[in-house]
Amino acid sequence: MKKFIILIMAFAIGIALYEQVSAEKNVYVMVIAIVVFMMGMMQLSSRTPSKNQDNEEDDV
Repeated sequence: MKKFIILIMAFAIGIALYEQVSAEKNVYVMVIAIVVFMMGMMQLSSRTPSKNQDNEEDDV
């Protein structure tokens, strides 16, 4: 699943870069590409454990 998300994010980055260099820039395509990229980043970073996870468990 992680590789699939990274692939989708790379595709969104490619589309955003292609739209950036084209003569007629479509803002909606850029916004959708950025949203897809940010959603992928949120999903990938949600699986990363917190540094303070051990400290929070000791306080309880």
